[in-house]
Amino acid sequence: MSPQVRINSCLARAGLGSRRACEDLIRQGLVLVNGESVTQLGMIIDTERDSVTVEGNPIELRAETLLLALNKPEGVLSTASDGFGRRTVIDIAREQGYRQRLFPVGRLDMNTSGILLLTNDGILANRLMHPRYKVEKRYFVLIEGQIEDRTVKRIAAGVDLGGRMTQPCVIDVLERDTGGSTLDVRIREGRKRQIRRMFSAHGHEVKRLRRVALGDLEFPDLEPGRIRPLTTDEEHRIRRMAGLL
Repeated sequence: MSPQVRINSCLARAGLGSRRACEDLIRQGLVLVNGESVTQLGMIIDTERDSVTVEGNPIELRAETLLLALNKPEGVLSTASDGFGRRTVIDIAREQGYRQRLFPVGRLDMNTSGILLLTNDGILANRLMHPRYKVEKRYFVLIEGQIEDRTVKRIAAGVDLGGRMTQPCVIDVLERDTGGSTLDVRIREGRKRQIRRMFSAHGHEVKRLRRVALGDLEFPDLEPGRIRPLTTDEEHRIRRMAGLL
C-alpha cells in the first residue's frame, strides 16, 4: 500500500476518531504537519517521511492497517493500558509479537471471554461500534436458575436499564438443568455490562458470558488467549458489516 494518504484518514486510522471528527481537529488548527498548521482537509501526507502532531502530541502514522481477532480470556481488561498493572488485551498482543499501536474495537468486561477485534484502523473501529450499523454480537450465556419462556420473551422485547430501554434482541434457550440455564443471545448494541444487567433485572444472575461471533463471523479455531490476523475474506466481511465496502 502507498504511504501517500489523506491527513484526515491517517488521523482516523491512528484512533483519533471518525474522519469528520479529525477534520474538526484540523479546522481548529490543532494539527501540524512538519511543524506547520494544516490548511487543507484533504492534504496528502507521506506516512514514511512526514511528522504529524495533534495538540503538540506526536501521532504514529501508518498507511497499512491491521485487523486481528483475539479470543479474550476471563480476567483480562479490554483496554490499551491499566494504571493498576492488570493484564490487558494489548499486553497479550505484545506477547505474541504485535508491536503496532493497537486498540480494541469495543469492550468485553473483565469477567467476559470471547471474540474481540484489535486494530489500528480508527475508521473501521468507529463504524463497528456505532449504533447506526447495528453489527450483531452473539453470546453464549450461563445464568442462575431455570428461566421461564415468558421471562425470555420479556427480556428479548427490551429491558429498562437506567431509564432507557434496550433494543429488541434474539434469545434462544439451549439448555435448562440444575446448574442453571444456557442461552444463545444476539444483540445489536453494546451498552456497559448490558447482558448481565438485562438478566439481573429479571432475577437471573449471569454466571458465565462468552462472545462467540461478530455478525456471521466465528473463530472456532482460535484458542483462549490467542490472536491471529483476519483472512482477506473475513476482513472483507467485517468491512461490509461496517458499510465500508
